[in-house]
Amino acid sequence: MTVFWEPCAGGVRVLRLLGDTPCPAVPGVIGGLPVVEIGPYCFAEKPVRPGAQCTGTDTHEITGNFVEEVTLPDTVRVLDSAAFYNCRRLRRVTLGPGVEGFGSDLFTNCRQLQTFRLRAAADAPTGLKKLLGAVSADITVELDGAQLFYPEYSEFLDENTPAHIFNHSIEGEGYRMRQCFTPGGAVDYAAFDASFAQACVGESEDKLCRLALGRLVQPFGLGDDARADYELYLTAHPEAAFRRAIDDRDEAALRLLVGLSLPTADAAVYCARVGWSAGAAVLLGRAKRAKKTYDFDDL
Repeated sequence: MTVFWEPCAGGVRVLRLLGDTPCPAVPGVIGGLPVVEIGPYCFAEKPVRPGAQCTGTDTHEITGNFVEEVTLPDTVRVLDSAAFYNCRRLRRVTLGPGVEGFGSDLFTNCRQLQTFRLRAAADAPTGLKKLLGAVSADITVELDGAQLFYPEYSEFLDENTPAHIFNHSIEGEGYRMRQCFTPGGAVDYAAFDASFAQACVGESEDKLCRLALGRLVQPFGLGDDARADYELYLTAHPEAAFRRAIDDRDEAALRLLVGLSLPTADAAVYCARVGWSAGAAVLLGRAKRAKKTYDFDDL
């Protein structure tokens, strides 16, 4: 893989990657210096500014619709503006806990972005709150020991025409959930779980099942009352819960639903329809164990 880069305060700023993989891993060290910044328009289809240094001879740029996943080293501290601009097939970004500077328009038009993976303990302070501020669409966050789903939210400016005053309004519980952090920058799980009741008012069954499954499968910091609320919701919406687990090919979530003694017949049919044999095996195993057996004492 070839890297265009330039020196910056504290190390190296990466300006462009070239190679044949849509899932690049940015090196942590270039020229003996740590990579501390991902430069403006790094993965966008924009010309690299003159004067950049180069580490290799590859010619294919890893930009735009070619990019699917990006892994950043723990040394990175800053993501400059529009770093992932127009990466319409980008699904996943993996990064360390130390990113603290975020430019504007980071993920503009990244319409398939689904997951942020942070290499950090579930209770560690990170730059996640600022990172989430760059994405208003649905996004899943994976930490070491926790998985959190943040629903989409929308912001509007409504003009009061006679007074020429703009009223700022926000719709969607996803915004409130994105504020659930301690002053030190760690996730506040109690506050996050407390927002579920309000989310039930306006969010779809599918999104609420994603949220509940994520918290129950990896229940870091999950209190007894919150656990009961999540389990009650899944029990009341078995079809949506099973469909979400099956669509995600999430065997752990499927086993959790089976453990809640939810009816599995329709879910097994859906598994067969979408061709997920491992999921069907989990469901059929439950059905087989539930089948009544007889002995001579029953006669």
